Amino acid sequence: MKLSERLPRESGRDYALRTIKKNIISLDLAPGSQISENALAAEMGLSRTPVREALIELSKVEIIEVHPQRKSTVPLIDYDLVEESRFMRNLLECAVVELVCEMATPIDIERLNANIRLQGFYLDGYYTNELMTLDNQFHGMLFNIAKKGRVFQLIQNIAIHFDRVRGMALSSVKDLKVVQDHQDLVEFIRQKDAKGARELMEIHLNRYKIDAAAIREAYPQYFK
Repeated sequence: MKLSERLPRESGRDYALRTIKKNIISLDLAPGSQISENALAAEMGLSRTPVREALIELSKVEIIEVHPQRKSTVPLIDYDLVEESRFMRNLLECAVVELVCEMATPIDIERLNANIRLQGFYLDGYYTNELMTLDNQFHGMLFNIAKKGRVFQLIQNIAIHFDRVRGMALSSVKDLKVVQDHQDLVEFIRQKDAKGARELMEIHLNRYKIDAAAIREAYPQYFK
């Protein structure tokens, strides 16, 4: 498991939750793997209680299966849950990007473009984890520009099902269009073209369906 630094004032539970989620998305905690409260606590330098609380929280959205008296499990990918997660994101993000077309300032647009330039750098170098982080930051920035940052935070747990597949797409799909999509989205935003931005966002969030065959071929052991 890969660890990041604990943030200032971050509780043990929140640190454990953030770390476990990040490792599930990156496949360092792969679908089908077993995890131990004791081992996770020792690795993160925490007591068992915040780790247990984090696992229970993740079990509510079916990304962890908690087994009393036994190790917990990271379940195999269920495409029904992926679709439910994508459906939620599609509804919210298509609405958000329309608001962004109305509300984005020139400074906002430059910040989005700065993020995309970094995405292009990491895409060219095949730095999958860094690209995934920047991808999430890009979408979070859209929510923040639309004054909906709290909504973005609220959907993060259920979004993990979709994010696992997005992470696999970044690793396995050769003709990856994610960065180009982001560039085109920002151009629609700059032009205040809400219709074009919404249509592209829907295509963007549906790409996992297009890429499903490549993802399953690369990771057949990870799916139900």
